[in-house]
Amino acid sequence: MPTLTIDHLNKSFGETQALRDMTFSVGEGELFGFVGSNGAGKSTTMRIALGVLSKDSGEVYFDDAPINDDNRRRIGYMPEERGLYGKEPLLSQLVFLGTLHGMDKSAAKRAGAELLEQLGLGERMDDKLDDLSLGNQQRVQLAASLIHDPDMLILDEPFSGLDPVAVNVMSDMLRERANRGVPVIFSSHQLDLVQRLCDRVGIVTKGHMVAE
Repeated sequence: MPTLTIDHLNKSFGETQALRDMTFSVGEGELFGFVGSNGAGKSTTMRIALGVLSKDSGEVYFDDAPINDDNRRRIGYMPEERGLYGKEPLLSQLVFLGTLHGMDKSAAKRAGAELLEQLGLGERMDDKLDDLSLGNQQRVQLAASLIHDPDMLILDEPFSGLDPVAVNVMSDMLRERANRGVPVIFSSHQLDLVQRLCDRVGIVTKGHMVAE
């Protein structure tokens, strides 16, 4: 399985420097918690790693190679701004997202149905996303990040707004992926959860990693 290395990233928005020599790495099978206040630079770092934002300087390495459009396809990403389709049935949009990652339709359907079952939504596969509670919508968003069986997971505030049962379900799935060797990085404000779940924690202040 690959590793993710963030190497001296810098990023400014006008006069505001969002990242200052941001540097850390996440290894095979590791759950890495990314902690900091709002505006600390967590989401900016993740978006640069995913190619959503450009960097001013520095580099992102995926398995020791500079990250590019090809190896980004091997990453599962859960953005803080959830991006699924409210009027579409759950399984059909997971199948659609799977095919975007290069899966054939039948394989995507099997994987989507299995993930929804694991997440406790097996009986709601044909429901529209808007008919679900916020917590269940986030379970579907996790399924969307896992549909193509990624080699790495990057999750931005995946536990935000979840009830305790949903937190446990999501925690178990992330730990199970890490046990398979998948590097997992996620940001969170819930320090007790980070402490319980993570192998390592990085603390970010004003765009800089101040402690690991």
